[in-house]
Parts: sequence; structure tokens; C-alpha cells
Amino acid sequence: MTDASVENRVVIVTGASSGVGEAAVRALARAGARVGAIARSVERMADLAGEGEVEVIGADVRSPADMERAVTATVDRFGRLDTIVANAGIGEYVNFLDQTAEAARDIVETNLLGTVWTIRAALPHVIAAGRGDIVVVSSVAAVMDSAGEAVYAATKAAQKSLAGCLDLELRAQGIRVTTLCPGGIRTRFAIGRGREEGSAEFDTMLDPEDVAAAILTVLRQPPTVRTTVWGMSHLAEE
Repeated sequence: MTDASVENRVVIVTGASSGVGEAAVRALARAGARVGAIARSVERMADLAGEGEVEVIGADVRSPADMERAVTATVDRFGRLDTIVANAGIGEYVNFLDQTAEAARDIVETNLLGTVWTIRAALPHVIAAGRGDIVVVSSVAAVMDSAGEAVYAATKAAQKSLAGCLDLELRAQGIRVTTLCPGGIRTRFAIGRGREEGSAEFDTMLDPEDVAAAILTVLRQPPTVRTTVWGMSHLAEE
């Protein structure tokens, strides 16, 4: 067995304007991949275009039409598509009955349906490529219950189940599906929605680059190796 190369792979990354998505785009581009960077704000992705072969695309994962358009733009630019990194997500830390219906709906539509629409739009192209990867960035909340995260955790668990079912469904077509379940990450995720700037808990969190490195590790595994689910947490320094 030999390790796979990321060089010349064509990848879409959702949620690319900040945090893990931005770090993943930069890491992939520096490793020689060609990347469709997708997020709602094109302005916030302006710097990514200078990383290498990166196509910056404004699209909302909650819209199936937007995701079809974003995938088409990536394929038009690079000629094919063989890797999906479904990363876009939002959260809120709040007691269940205190959460507004609008906030709950937005979390479900972004985290779960956004993953569904991303994969549905891109999967025919990955199948056509003959072999590829789908990486779903979920959360430790998918496997560990916590108060104040009911709707968010439900969407993360649903992502894990979606990915697991697809891995079994798509194996015969040469497609590997991996779920990453990181713990807390030092980003602006949920700032003002139950997480505060400068909180001491940030010292116990992963960096976005840690998760980006995990994405590259998954993609570099020999084709015969499947991680399936990868839990990640911060290792405190001595």
C-alpha cells in the first residue's frame, strides 16, 4: 500500500470564509490541490484566491440551487471533482426552550440539510471521477451529550449517521466517507450565541489548522484504508 497524494485533487470546501474551512482551503492549496472555496461571503474569502489554484464561490449551503451552481463553477474551472469537504456549520449554546424557532431552523438547515445539498450536488461528479473522498466535519457533540446543545448536537449526530450510511452505500464505487468529530475549536463559532470572546475555555481547544491537518491525513490514506469516524481533542501541554 502507498499513501495517496493530495496534489492535483479537485476539492470543494464549504464554510470556507473562516475557521476550519478557511484553514482547510489553505492547507489543501499548499499541498497542491485545486479547490473550490464555498461560503456566503465572497469578500471574506478574497485572500484565499492567492493561495494557489483556488476558485472562490459565493453560495449558501442551505440552497440546493446554490450548491448545484457552486459545484458547476468548480468543475468548469478544474474539469472534474473528486473530493468533498462538507464543513459549513453553525451552533448556539442555549437551553432548549429558550432557543427561538428561527435559530433552531437555521441550525438544522445549515448543518444537516446543508451537508445533504452539498453532497447531492457534488456526488455525481465524484462518482464520474471513479474514486474519491467525502469528509464531513461533524463534532464531538455527535457522540457526547451535553446540556445546552440539543438541536446542534442532533444535527451533528445526524451528519455522522448520514456519512456512515453513505460510506457503506458508496464503497463499491470507490468512494470513501469519513466523519471528523473534533472537540472545541478556537474560532468565532457561536460567539455571541452562548460562547464569549476571551473565554478561558479557548485554552483547551483545538486550532482550526489541527482539523485541516486531519482532513489532509484522511485524504492521504491509502485507498484501501478507511478511518470512518475520527474523534479529536486538544492535548494539554505539560
